[in-house]
Amino acid sequence: MGNFIKDNDNPLKYTTIKIAKQSHIHIKEKDPCLSNCENKPCTYYCPTRVFSWSNKEIKVDYKRCIECGACPWGCPYDNIKWSFPPGGYGVNYEI
Repeated sequence: MGNFIKDNDNPLKYTTIKIAKQSHIHIKEKDPCLSNCENKPCTYYCPTRVFSWSNKEIKVDYKRCIECGACPWGCPYDNIKWSFPPGGYGVNYEI
């Protein structure tokens, strides 16, 4: 029995992201980000660049999330709360 995806087939064509109305990623407290976090690892730890800095403020673009779950591990201050989006939202795989 073989794989349903052919060798020359693009597996991402079976993947969609349904965006929820509210973020499933939250910064717990802004102060540690501003006062303690010098290198801002969240901005390069996330593979899809959900986190960015603008005018001394962290921005969270949850719509870019692919649900890898890496962001809490990349914060040295345990300051990122991540959960899966509500049912039916987020990354969907259809065959």
